[in-house]
Parts: sequence; structure tokens; C-alpha cells
Amino acid sequence: MALKHITAVEAKQLVDGGALLVDVREVYEYADESIPGARNEPLSRFGRTPITGAAAVVFHCKSGARTRMNAHALEASTDAEVYIMDGGIEAWKQAGYPVKRG
Repeated sequence: MALKHITAVEAKQLVDGGALLVDVREVYEYADESIPGARNEPLSRFGRTPITGAAAVVFHCKSGARTRMNAHALEASTDAEVYIMDGGIEAWKQAGYPVKRG
């Protein structure tokens, strides 16, 4: 399936509709601040656990740079429809959506 870039608003709509949200930041970043319900799959350990059971997967990082640089690996990690949330968790917060801290 083709990888698509989407906004935080579009990502929220997909997640609300059942898409899996995957945070590719490192464990310490995720522990500090995360989007409620997001699964943490750090890029440093990426590919060890297949991403299955979802029709759609939305990947995000802090600002979008890591997901853009690793788009091919993200797309290859699942047979689901794959999306990258442009702007990462920062765009999520700017859209006014909640985050979990600490």
C-alpha cells in the first residue's frame, strides 16, 4: 500500500475510527510525553515486532523528520494502510489534542 502524509486533524480522525497510532520516538521521549493510546515502537529497535492486526497505521515522531527519513522502513513494517502524521506530536499539540506527560 502507498504511504500517505496527513495532518494531525486527519490522524485524529483515523485513530478515532480505529487506526493504530505508532510513536517511533525513543522510550525516554515516549515516557516524557505521549499521545494517549499510542504504541511505542522506537526506530532504534524497529522491525523486531511486526505491526499486525490493524487496517491502518499512523506513524509519528516529534516533528516529522524521523518518520520522513524512515518512510520506507515504516511502510515495510506492516501490510496495513500506512500514514505519516506530518509535524509529529508537536502538530498534535498545536491542533489542541491531548498528550500524556510523565
